[in-house]
Amino acid sequence: MALEPPQRLVRALGENDEWLVHLHRTVQEAVDRRRLDVERVVVPGGRSGLVLLVRRSDGTPAALKLAPPTAAPALERAALAHWNGWGAVRLLDEEGDGLLMERLQPDVSLRSLPEAKALLEAAGTVRRLWVEPPAGHGFETVAARTERQAEAMRARGAGEPLVAAALAAREELVASAPELLLLHGNFRQGKVLAGERVPWLAVGPEPVVGERAYDLARLVRDRVEDLVAAAAGASSARRRVNRLADSLEVDRDRLRGWTLFRAVESGVRAVASGRRAEGELALEFAGWL
Repeated sequence: MALEPPQRLVRALGENDEWLVHLHRTVQEAVDRRRLDVERVVVPGGRSGLVLLVRRSDGTPAALKLAPPTAAPALERAALAHWNGWGAVRLLDEEGDGLLMERLQPDVSLRSLPEAKALLEAAGTVRRLWVEPPAGHGFETVAARTERQAEAMRARGAGEPLVAAALAAREELVASAPELLLLHGNFRQGKVLAGERVPWLAVGPEPVVGERAYDLARLVRDRVEDLVAAAAGASSARRRVNRLADSLEVDRDRLRGWTLFRAVESGVRAVASGRRAEGELALEFAGWL
């Protein structure tokens, strides 16, 4: 079976990554065990795993996702199993290498909709994901995840006013967290795909337990390139914070604080990884908040 991993994945992991080097064998074993027919690789795909469009032995279309251990696929499986198709893509088996899931439309995400409609659909989707985590879960907390990120920010951006403001906002937010719900962790328009069972379903969670405002914060920054290019970008960004907070009954100040932290963290990390243009967009957006 010919297999060419997407360049986005190769760049993210590095050509000499051990998991990537053995990817062909991993795919073959996962496909053979389930008796799947591979149709194609989804491109450009994501930075943390490979997705294949496949058919099961009875002809049913499905999608198979394979990811390295660093992407914590076991936690993604646990979150999807807990949601059981409620707001998110449904698992079709419960064990083994990779995640076999119902097939959605990989080329049709909420980013294909006009902005106002996309945000409305996104809000309706993410609301379904906010549930109590399962007993004895192994998901990371928002406090723990952001502490690791904060340490990297201190090392990379020490002395920068925007970094200092983001770190201060995080400290205040973590000290007064109002709830502990299961969150998607990386929710944005591109992570919501068109389906048949339900019009829109979330994919690719990086599950974490914490407050809803943290989960909304990445969505606020969606289509940042359009906001930056607009004459009223700053005021539009602030209105978006207020609109999403009000529509989902989330505290405006907490959403603004988490949006600031996540935008700065993303910007600093992107610049450090050589993705300067991407990082500067995120940091410019953060400066408006």
